[in-house]
Amino acid sequence: MKKLKNKFKHLTISINTTLAIVFMAMIIATIEVIGAYFTRQLEQNSIENFQSSIQVLPIVSNQLSAQLLKDDRHTNSNLNRIVGDYSNGIGTISEIIVVDNKDIIRAVSNLNDKKRIGQRVNNTLVKQVTSTGRQATKVINDHGDFMIQVTPLTAGNGSANTVGAIYVRASMQGVFNDLRNISLMFLVTSLIAAVMGAILSLVVSHAITKPIEEMQSQALNIADGDYSSQVKIYSNDELGQLGQAFNTLSVRIERSQEESESEQRRLDSVLSHMSDGVLATDRHGNVNVVNQMALSFLNTTEDQIINKPIASVLGLDETSQDLIASQKGIVLTVNQGTRDEVILHASFSLIKRVTGFVSGSVCVLHDITEQQKNENSQKQFVSNVSHELRTPLTSLHAYIETLNEGAWKDPKIAPQFLQVTQEETERMIRMINELLSLSRMDRGVSKVDVEWVNFNDFVSHILDRFDMIVKTDAKEGKKKYTIKRSLSSQALWVEIDTDKFAQVIDNIMNNAIKYSPDGGVITIKLRQERQQIILSIADQGLGIPREDLSKIFDRFYRVDKARSREQGGTGLGLAIAKEIVEEHHGKIWANSSEGKGSTFYIALPYEPMSEGDDWDEV
Repeated sequence: MKKLKNKFKHLTISINTTLAIVFMAMIIATIEVIGAYFTRQLEQNSIENFQSSIQVLPIVSNQLSAQLLKDDRHTNSNLNRIVGDYSNGIGTISEIIVVDNKDIIRAVSNLNDKKRIGQRVNNTLVKQVTSTGRQATKVINDHGDFMIQVTPLTAGNGSANTVGAIYVRASMQGVFNDLRNISLMFLVTSLIAAVMGAILSLVVSHAITKPIEEMQSQALNIADGDYSSQVKIYSNDELGQLGQAFNTLSVRIERSQEESESEQRRLDSVLSHMSDGVLATDRHGNVNVVNQMALSFLNTTEDQIINKPIASVLGLDETSQDLIASQKGIVLTVNQGTRDEVILHASFSLIKRVTGFVSGSVCVLHDITEQQKNENSQKQFVSNVSHELRTPLTSLHAYIETLNEGAWKDPKIAPQFLQVTQEETERMIRMINELLSLSRMDRGVSKVDVEWVNFNDFVSHILDRFDMIVKTDAKEGKKKYTIKRSLSSQALWVEIDTDKFAQVIDNIMNNAIKYSPDGGVITIKLRQERQQIILSIADQGLGIPREDLSKIFDRFYRVDKARSREQGGTGLGLAIAKEIVEEHHGKIWANSSEGKGSTFYIALPYEPMSEGDDWDEV
């Protein structure tokens, strides 16, 4: 262990040194990059400023150009006077020479060089300027740091109008001396900053690594089983908070060491069943752990069931010990108050130590509500189908038996019996067809052949057919009723299966006609609301009780079973209508008041078409 501590100690020292070197390198690199950029920019700016300072003024250039154009006997003296006056005004200029376009020297600023007047200049830069008409500048550092600037003298625009050039030589000794002084000053300050950065880096790295070193030492002590020492807290920053957390951790490890084995097994058991409700108990059967799903299933809170016997929590009469010992699965029904009842399957398993001692149990609650509903629905469906088929079959059996006994010979009774037999057979065929349609919809194999139709015209076409039925019934002396329309004035184009949707409207209209009183009014309305269209069919019949409204779209459900069967209904029409509407991504519902009639609503998604929509003609 001592070797391990020494190894970590050397590692800490290495980290300390590394941090110091990294900080110092970052500071030096930053200073150098900034310094290099600064000096470079300073040098460029100084040269540009110096170049601007020795630039020949336009007025002087114009005067010199004018004298060269005259080219009389006073030209040279005038040129020398202008050059002398200008060079005396700028102290940095050491020499000025004026040449004409033939590269002949016409004036000089240095009196000692007057003998050069009239000679041809032997300077490449001057010849280049007189030939091209473009200014040229050159910095020379060989013997004294100076700048040469040659400016063309023109009598107009373009190199063809060049009448000469002015050669200016100026000393840059002062500029470069200033740059050297600034660079030296920057170097000194950089060295001072580097030394200060190194000292600061050592201080910062030591402040960072010292708490880490102490935490490393404490970690080794905890590994040896010593929880007594504490990490010293130097500050309230992240390292200080880490040290405080380290101290808290060592205390908690000491407290939880004795019970970690049993708690680990209990935790594993709970976690393995987290997809369902989980209740864990101690060896006396009192609940000590519960998950959120179990609280939701039991419609309770954690405070209400912790330390309570599991049998009372589940609402059972058995004792908790007997319930746990039996380890049998049980089915519970829990009342959720405003919600529907929840059916739960509870299974139990024991928590044992390595020695076999039972330290508690785990109860897993699995929600089987939907499963039970499906089983009950299947049973109810089979019962309904059997009952619905038995009624017409019983009737058929009775009439056929009577006919076999000789009634077929009676010319009055036989036709009636055969008519009833045919009607019951058609009723069974209709029921079987409807069941097959529902089966195809349930399995998702029902085909929907959609097309774009104007829903206004579609509904009107169906109502026209019912108007004819109204006239026929009136002639035959049957029930009288009136169909009132309130359709939209605009074209409402929707994509539907016309055959199936006609079946939906026929079914609701037939129900309205069946249950409307003699002389009643059936009102059909069609309107657009936001992104849907709503068709409503209202009658003035007996209405539907409030408790039956949510069930009228269930299969085989009838509000008035005797009357419905008497009128030939199968109890499947509204169920089929609901399936068809939902296949079209719509919704169907009903509102009703007893004694005031019922209103059925059909809502379909609708997206208005703009005038620019194109239609493909087939």
